Amino acid sequence: MKHGQGNTPWRWALAGALLGLTLSMVLFAPARWLSSLVRQASGGQVLLMEARGTVWTGSARVTLTGGQGSPAVTMLPGRLDWILAPALGGANVQLNAECCMQQAWSMRVQPRWNGLQVKLSDAQSQWPAWLLAGLGTPWNTIQPQGELQLSTQGLMLVWAAGRLVVTGAAQLDAMNLSSHLSTLRPMGSYRFSLTGGTPITLVLTTQQGSLQISGSGQWVGGQLRFNGEASAAPEHQAALSNLLNLIGRRNGARSIIKVG
Repeated sequence: MKHGQGNTPWRWALAGALLGLTLSMVLFAPARWLSSLVRQASGGQVLLMEARGTVWTGSARVTLTGGQGSPAVTMLPGRLDWILAPALGGANVQLNAECCMQQAWSMRVQPRWNGLQVKLSDAQSQWPAWLLAGLGTPWNTIQPQGELQLSTQGLMLVWAAGRLVVTGAAQLDAMNLSSHLSTLRPMGSYRFSLTGGTPITLVLTTQQGSLQISGSGQWVGGQLRFNGEASAAPEHQAALSNLLNLIGRRNGARSIIKVG
């Protein structure tokens, strides 16, 4: 008994040291751990390069790739900063890219039964269109140039039992787009709108330009169904012919777009 009692302080000291080591690992977990998680979750298409700081407060250079075996790579100008703070029932995430965000994005992430809920703050941002080339086919062939303006309103995404439910809305304006496949610069400006609900609806319209694109679709049961068409102003048909061949199936002067 005396022998066991004599070892008790050492046991408490060892337990305290292990607890302190565990807390240190959690509190000061290096940012590269988050880089590994993002790489795995995105299938290698989103990489956090040159990560600095910790999992909780850090920054990195965001790189987009076409995935394994794809030569397509683009890197976001500047660095992306993040703050991850545990909260009751989930976590608060704040993202800020000085190059492209007017204000930081705030997200509330909450695990749910058999799923996950992500609520985004209303925000606006501007991104260079050439970033899309890093995602591989067909963007690395089109190599778009121009500006992407993204805005969200009351956007919330819920993954449950393998299904995605969206409420709120998002709008992406592609301004003054051009492509190395056409000598016409710019080709036009376009708006892609997403409205949550059952089903999720998608609408693509042309705001202005010689390349006219329109279409609509729905996200149903985890599958995207989209139908649209593209055409060129008569005086620019020759300059846009290669691009129309790539966008969809040619039917005379039109290109038929069908997904799903």
